[in-house]
Formats: sequence, structure tokens, C-alpha cells
Amino acid sequence: MRFFFAIFLLTLGKTIHAQSIALPASARYLGVFAYSDKQADIFSSRVNPAALAALPQSSAGAYAERRFMLQELSLFNGAVGLNTGSGNFGVHASYFGFAQQNQSQLSLSYGRRVAKVVDVGASFHYLQLSQSGIYGNANTITGSVGLLFHLANRVHIGVNAYNPIRAAWSKDQQERIPSRYSMGAGIDVSDKLFTGVEIIKEENQPVDVQAAIHYSFLPQFFVRGGVATQTSNYFAAVGFQLPAFRIDISGSYHQQLGWSPGILLLAKFGKNKSAVRAINP
Repeated sequence: MRFFFAIFLLTLGKTIHAQSIALPASARYLGVFAYSDKQADIFSSRVNPAALAALPQSSAGAYAERRFMLQELSLFNGAVGLNTGSGNFGVHASYFGFAQQNQSQLSLSYGRRVAKVVDVGASFHYLQLSQSGIYGNANTITGSVGLLFHLANRVHIGVNAYNPIRAAWSKDQQERIPSRYSMGAGIDVSDKLFTGVEIIKEENQPVDVQAAIHYSFLPQFFVRGGVATQTSNYFAAVGFQLPAFRIDISGSYHQQLGWSPGILLLAKFGKNKSAVRAINP
């Protein structure tokens, strides 16, 4: 029964949630933290590539999640971000599903600060869908663009457009991947506290509002939490961080489908060129 339920969700993802189904459920806060100059990381740029501009140091990370405690709904994400003098570059790879039914995506991203108060970013995405014995394989290429504005030293807003061209799967040009638009705002209340909200509209889906909060109660420890309204999904995490390493233990709860645990590992390397850049109000 669990096997067929997993197939149903993945088949549903082929026509409805080609992008969002492969995003973390237990670590949805990563997208909201794109609207921060202090908490954004390489995973935040998966949601808004302009968040790459805030990357002060090269980093690499991995994230794993078991959606609703089903092995067939496992999600794996890997990311590498490179901090350079000509802007920052990112590579993201994701895999969702199991051998017979899965989705994968490879993304190449670029972001940089073009003014004291403006960050820009863009990504190219290669998507592949494998549904052995049902639809076969399909693939496509699309893109996304993002902007972030720093209205004051601690206030940030931004917008992002994913797949605005409505790319179609290669085997069926009539079946197009939904476009996804988002806008959000965040406040770095202090070095220890951040709160933010993101409004997401995916084609043919109701509006989703995601709100999240981050609090560092000790220099090495933090907690994060929030809610996504579209699915009544609550998520939280506890983390441990050092200057060159971070680990998040996260989890989310859906009222009908249950728990989704996750773990994130992040390592930083190279020179820290700008721990936090000062922005004039």
C-alpha cells in the first residue's frame, strides 16, 4: 500500500508539482532565509538565485529527507557555492523518489550584488523525470531569475520567477511544467534573530504563505521553525554551528500524512571575504 501511495504522489508530481515536490518539506525555512543578509546560505539560493550574492564564503552541503517516513519518497539535495570576485556561482543537484519513479534536477546559478541595495541572480535548470513502465523518461531545460532589495540595514525584500517560459517535457509538448512565482520579506532583527515570510503562487495551485523564524540561543546553537499554509505543514529544526561547519536536524508534520524528518550538513571553505556586508539605509 505504501508503495502504491508513493507512486501516486510521484505521478501527481509529474503534472502538478514538478518543481515544488522536490523542495524540502522539513526544511522549508531555507527558502524564507533567502531574504536575509545573515542567514542565507547555498541552499537558500535554490529558491531565489539572488541569495547567492550574500554568500560570504565558498561552501558545500548535503540535505536528506524521508517524506512522510516513506523510503519511496526520499529526497536528496547537494549544493556547492563558490565565492569569487566576479560574483558567486552555485551548483545544485536533487533526486526525489526511488528506482522506478523519480525526479532529478541539476541547476547552475549565478548571483551578485550590483548596487549597495540590489542583488540579482539567475539559474538554468535541467529536469529529468523517470517513470519506468508508466510514462518512460522525459526531460527539459528551463530557468529562473531573482531580485533582492535591501531597504535598510536589516530589512530585505525580493521576488523570484521559476520557469516563466512554461517549458514542456520532451516526450509530450502539451504537458508543460507549471510556472512558480514568489515574493518575500525578512528582517534581521539582530545577529541572533531573524523572521521572514514568503508568498508563493504556483500555476494551478492556491497561494502558499510560508513564515519562518530563526533564533540563536547560544553562539553554537540555534532553533528554527515555521508554517506553510497551503498544506497546513509545520516545520522546525535545531542546529549546531561552528565557523566552518553546520548541521541542522529538521522535521515537519502534516496533519493527514505525518512526519518528514531531515538532516542538513554544510561545510565552509576558502577565505571569508565579507562575513556581513554593511549596507547603507
